[in-house]
Amino acid sequence: MIRDSEIIKRIRKGDVRQFESLFRSSYVSLVRYAKTIVKDHDTAEEIVQDLFFRLWQDREKLKIVSSLNGYLFRAVHNRCLHLLQHLRVIENYTQKMSESPAENAESPGDILNYKELQAKIADILDALPERCGKIFCMNRFEGLKYHEIAEKLSISVKTVEANMGRALKEFRKALAEC
Repeated sequence: MIRDSEIIKRIRKGDVRQFESLFRSSYVSLVRYAKTIVKDHDTAEEIVQDLFFRLWQDREKLKIVSSLNGYLFRAVHNRCLHLLQHLRVIENYTQKMSESPAENAESPGDILNYKELQAKIADILDALPERCGKIFCMNRFEGLKYHEIAEKLSISVKTVEANMGRALKEFRKALAEC
């Protein structure tokens, strides 16, 4: 049995096989745990997939002082709580908006800003590679989960994750300039 410190060291150096082994051995139990918190299997899978995507993406900076298993479960726990908090904020905002529609009437300036933002989003989507833009639209506008996109396009979930990461990076960069 390989010690956690050795696994972390190998992953930090880019050992794909070690990373895949960690993924395979931890994935199911992490998804089960996430599902107990978020109460939705697809969301639980997305949380765990995103954790592993980020883990691999930032592998060179990886510093785990506790047990690797403990780290993964704590990371899933924190991501689940963050998602639930985000959903509560959205719910509260939606409720407030529905309570006072007269105060929230759109001004001509708001409408103009909205149209400018829509144009900027369209420009960013046009600049993305075709498949990357399609994946982004399927996820954000059609509400499809990563595994659903992967099935529809006959590609791996990892490819979907990589394309979403690229698209989000481009959006962040372009919208930060606004």
